[in-house]
Amino acid sequence: MQAEIRSDNKKPETRKKFDVIIIGAGPAGYTAAIYTSRAKRETLIISGILPGGQLMLTTEVENFPGFAKGIMGPELMTTMREQAERMGTTIIDDEVVNVDFRHKPFKILTYSEEYEADAVIIATGATPRKIGAKGEQEFSARGVSYCATCDGPFFKNQDIVVAGGGDSAMEEAIFLTKFANKVHVIHRKDKLRASKVMQDRAFENQKIQFHWNTVIEEIKGNQKVNQITVKDTSTNAVKTLEVGGLFVAIGHEPNTKLFQGQIDFDANGYIALKNHTQTNVEGVFAAGDVHDHRYRQAITAAAFGCMAAIDVDKYLAERK
Repeated sequence: MQAEIRSDNKKPETRKKFDVIIIGAGPAGYTAAIYTSRAKRETLIISGILPGGQLMLTTEVENFPGFAKGIMGPELMTTMREQAERMGTTIIDDEVVNVDFRHKPFKILTYSEEYEADAVIIATGATPRKIGAKGEQEFSARGVSYCATCDGPFFKNQDIVVAGGGDSAMEEAIFLTKFANKVHVIHRKDKLRASKVMQDRAFENQKIQFHWNTVIEEIKGNQKVNQITVKDTSTNAVKTLEVGGLFVAIGHEPNTKLFQGQIDFDANGYIALKNHTQTNVEGVFAAGDVHDHRYRQAITAAAFGCMAAIDVDKYLAERK
């Protein structure tokens, strides 16, 4: 059950008011804060339970511009945080438990405080769905990946596994054949959910081998993944694949539960936008993977953060 926003006659003495509150502290949230703070808007970031977002769980990032030799995910997020703070952003490592977008100023309630804002940017991201196999958490970022575009080049000349049967899984499997010797597609059913055109492309690719009615039982390795145990659900036969990595491609869950009943979502549960980064509630904006279910890259999240911040600055200027 969500915590209730306190009524006006129960205002805490420590209530704080900001021009902009950004919920979430990944590439989108930090970039938005850099822009709003630089525009002289008093800005608060409420970081959530994982400051830095999914990049805090990754290792080397090679495709973020400006780092010729790559950069570790946590280091990139720490650098972005420091830049936002240097611009004047206030950052608190707390979790939002409820929001009220029905009245202005907007109210944001955390475990320890209640805040108000004239504008809000939602940058809570999305969480990859897990397969739940033994070893999945242990080897995350050590051979288990949820983004082929991000990590595929690290698996050159290796055999790898893709788990899933939808369009995303086929796109990732085809993409990974640029680098891998062989791509094993593990699917729990006897046919794919992917569109026919994606199925045809995957079936025609000689580097892709399909394993039907199969589930992943365990992920093994030393410093990184080197074996995956799979089971045929029709025969219960178990076998081990000698592979260098696993790409899980069974979808993402947008982190939007907090905002149910407050703003509109699309058919997939992502935040629906109009006029670029504006939600259906005037003054509430969104940036990054919380609305973007197509690209899901750190650089695109940062770009959406920039866009949302510019839109917020314009919105606040017009209000005055």
